[in-house]
Amino acid sequence: MSARGAAIPWRRNVALAAVHVAVLGGLLWTAGRVGLLWCALVLAPCWGIVMNAVYSLIHEAEHNLFHPDRRVNDAAGVVLALLFPAPFHLLRQGHLGHHLRNRSDDEAFDVYFPEDSALWKRAQLYGILAGLYWAVVAASNVVALIRPSLLRRGGVRFDRPTAALLESLDPRYERWIRLEALAVLLLHGAAIGLLAVPVMHYAVVLYGFGLSWSGFQYVHHFGTERDVRRGARNLRTWALLDRVWLNHNYHLTHHLHPTVPWIHLPALAAAAGAERESLVRAWARMWRGPRLTTVRVQNRYAGLVVR
Repeated sequence: MSARGAAIPWRRNVALAAVHVAVLGGLLWTAGRVGLLWCALVLAPCWGIVMNAVYSLIHEAEHNLFHPDRRVNDAAGVVLALLFPAPFHLLRQGHLGHHLRNRSDDEAFDVYFPEDSALWKRAQLYGILAGLYWAVVAASNVVALIRPSLLRRGGVRFDRPTAALLESLDPRYERWIRLEALAVLLLHGAAIGLLAVPVMHYAVVLYGFGLSWSGFQYVHHFGTERDVRRGARNLRTWALLDRVWLNHNYHLTHHLHPTVPWIHLPALAAAAGAERESLVRAWARMWRGPRLTTVRVQNRYAGLVVR
């Protein structure tokens, strides 16, 4: 199935985006009127569920599958990504680059090589599970405004995945990234002030998404075969949650058919006889940590800039 043969459910996407944004606004308003414990135990999990649904829409926009009109598609991606909070043009380049680097030596967080620091690789993987990956992405807003050079090729070289990511970024989008980063700070600053949300309440609620999203970003890839397209797995949750998250857990099917909209993924998976295992079980398995390997998988697209 090709993008041309798979209709984009853009009306549904737009409607879902509007509903999700309204719900998120209501959650933030509530966060300013309840105690911190309520924020941590009730609002943060709710924010995580809804914001993961919003991220699924951002993900569609990254692949130009939110709306058939590219301008509308990108505008929707920019607006929704403000809630992440991160610049859409940075998220998109990172994600499309992931489709090129997946399971290669440039992006394999579940393994380490003899010359690597085992301690650093464990800290990296457990940091992903603890939500630090999201925190780093969110911090990129400040970096983009204060030290944009750190987001350029060669800007940071403390590990191989970061260097590979920066090498793939297109400098043409730097201005967009900086403008979107400014919009992120203005929007969230205004939300805190206008909705009268204590900063700690605000941070706890947003972390409800960060904790879940960060771990979910690698749960579909941990321990899979080291192949750029097939190095993923389809996972399952409850049927309703799968729908709310726009079939994002049909991840292997998505990697095999990245130009197909979310609504068609279950049919493709069924036609291929693809199996699905428990998302919770796969997530728990990640806590075993990275393993030592001597098997090398070269990134065939190293040096390619994401357009």
